[in-house]
Amino acid sequence: MRRVTTCMKTIFLAGGCFWGAQHYLKQIRGVVETQTGFANGTSEGAVTYEQVYTDRTGYAEAVRVVYDETLLSLEKLLDLFFVSIDPVSVNRQGDDEGTRYRTGIYYIDPADAMVAREKLRVLQAGYSSPVAVELAPIEVFYPADEYHQDYLDKHPDGYCHLPAALFEYAKKANHA
Repeated sequence: MRRVTTCMKTIFLAGGCFWGAQHYLKQIRGVVETQTGFANGTSEGAVTYEQVYTDRTGYAEAVRVVYDETLLSLEKLLDLFFVSIDPVSVNRQGDDEGTRYRTGIYYIDPADAMVAREKLRVLQAGYSSPVAVELAPIEVFYPADEYHQDYLDKHPDGYCHLPAALFEYAKKANHA
């Protein structure tokens, strides 16, 4: 019997409102788990959505992404992530504005930082304005309440800053 091996990796991506970001990212072949939450803030202890919404906690709405590296490389994942954001917008995605909507890549593995840094360098070459995607190690991540998990699955007509066509794009993007 042949043994199947997988290599699960985790990265945290902030792409504006986490409802749309999670729905987009989970469509990508090779993404095996997603979770909405709050990344890299400055307040002590767990935070709530209401606290983060004030923009006084320093947290970004983010998605914890677990992916199978044998099916999806970090390079490809980041390329697809960049399609879903306006990388030069500061603290804003779509109509959502505030520091909680900043874009970011938060890593566990320092090797992932090198990959992300190179992808950001290549991305910057296509823009005259500075790319505003934060790159930092994940310091802290608090999962959002259940209400915010898989929100667009539960509320298909719910608010989303991303166009529906982008979800279809994500479904087809990582197939050979």
